[in-house]
Amino acid sequence: MSSETHADEQQVYQIRVEGRLDERRAGWFEEMTMGFERASDDTPITTLTGTVADQARLRGILSKLWDLNLTLISVTRIVTREIEAGHDQAER
Repeated sequence: MSSETHADEQQVYQIRVEGRLDERRAGWFEEMTMGFERASDDTPITTLTGTVADQARLRGILSKLWDLNLTLISVTRIVTREIEAGHDQAER
């Protein structure tokens, strides 16, 4: 594993899916904040954002979305400036 990879560190992810996640299912994603918007073609989009403990947890979240038959739009790891600055300093 390279020095840039920190598999044991929690990461913040933003996951976007097509459709509106039912409020009753929000408990499945309690560690995530949920947002809603509309695409330019008026398609509903649900955005989940939050800290994910590890890759296994991320896969679990994605599996739940699959089980709900929601179309995945994107999965983005959010890197804050503080995290980038810490890694930059550590790598020098």
